[in-house]
Amino acid sequence: MASTTTAHLASPPLLSTFSTIPRRRHLASPRRGTRLAVVASFPDPGAGPVEYTPWLIAGLGNPGAKYHGTRHNVGFEMVDRIAREESIAMNTIQSKSLLGVGSIGDVPVLLVKPQSYMNYCGEAIGPLAAYYQVPLRHILVIYDETSLPNGVLRVQRKGGHGRHNGLQNVIEHLDGCREFPRLSIGIGSPPGKMDARAFLLQKFSSEERVQIDTALEQGVDAVRTLVLKGFSGSIERFNLVQKYKFNRV
Repeated sequence: MASTTTAHLASPPLLSTFSTIPRRRHLASPRRGTRLAVVASFPDPGAGPVEYTPWLIAGLGNPGAKYHGTRHNVGFEMVDRIAREESIAMNTIQSKSLLGVGSIGDVPVLLVKPQSYMNYCGEAIGPLAAYYQVPLRHILVIYDETSLPNGVLRVQRKGGHGRHNGLQNVIEHLDGCREFPRLSIGIGSPPGKMDARAFLLQKFSSEERVQIDTALEQGVDAVRTLVLKGFSGSIERFNLVQKYKFNRV
């Protein structure tokens, strides 16, 4: 049986206005000198009340209306979809980020949309992870991936940056550590000799938009599974289904 996680967290001033909702545990900052015991996300049913290790879920993108709906901003869209489905308000500003504080099931989550632009999003995510003492294995980064077909998702335990500038900046601001989960959202690759930057800042075609909207729905389920069950067989099956989702038999 998995060990029980205990995380003793106190309330920082900027989050003190959030009301306490029964069975929905929110993130808060640790007291100075408090040592955070991180063992697992899964409770022992016979151990009494449990405080779960929080998750930091960050979608990468660029702020501003002109970037809304572009390929490079699907990370933002995924966070917005999670916030909507889990009734989490994105209404707090901290560490160059727009935040939403809430929970998935009984697990506290911090939804993050860095406002420091894609190439510098690590400047937002690194300090937040340190402030809330979120372990690397509970930092989920969501971003666009040109090596995957449009609308195909992939969940990984860890990895490199694959020449993705935003992901590279996140790694740099996590002290060079790569051992954090990530959810990649396929956006396809530039056709012909099209400039890569122009492709990333382009909006989806109507057909591609349908595929992306479907992927976002499936992504919410994947994130729920990861937060509540960890890297279980369900995630492996999810990746397999995604890999062949557009293959016709």
